[in-house]
Amino acid sequence: MALESNMLLIHIKLLLLLAVANGAPILGHRFLGPYFSRPFDRNIRFIDGRPLLGPSKTVRGLVLSLVATPIAAFVVGLGANTGLLIGAFAMLGDLTSSFIKRRLAMPSSSQAFGLDQIPESLFPLLAIQDRVGISGAEITLLVATFLVLELLISRVMFKLKLRDQPY
Repeated sequence: MALESNMLLIHIKLLLLLAVANGAPILGHRFLGPYFSRPFDRNIRFIDGRPLLGPSKTVRGLVLSLVATPIAAFVVGLGANTGLLIGAFAMLGDLTSSFIKRRLAMPSSSQAFGLDQIPESLFPLLAIQDRVGISGAEITLLVATFLVLELLISRVMFKLKLRDQPY
């Protein structure tokens, strides 16, 4: 029973860190507006003529995630290095999603159910799997839980005017 309680606590901490990693850029956009919002891809176009990532992927968002997530991980007792991995791989997942959406001719900030949630939760969980001792089944459960929670939290953030549009 104690082992199950401990794993549940780890799962909750991981979901919190995924929320921090993916939420920090959104809050940065809301509270900092255009300040430090240089596009991560420097407006480069891919060989298909479309933007590499798009203007909504900013250096500011990346930096905020890489700063906020290690701090949050330290606070919840998972260590700053674990937080840094989660933040970095969440942003890698987010950038991957944006790259794919641009190849599909979807505009920047457009919504793609699953594509917007799965890489940004799956990549970091795979990166820290051995570090925190979670199984593939647990990763699947956490990704599915993150997907549902992100959809719900997105609506709350929209109502609080912290997000431009809900999912």
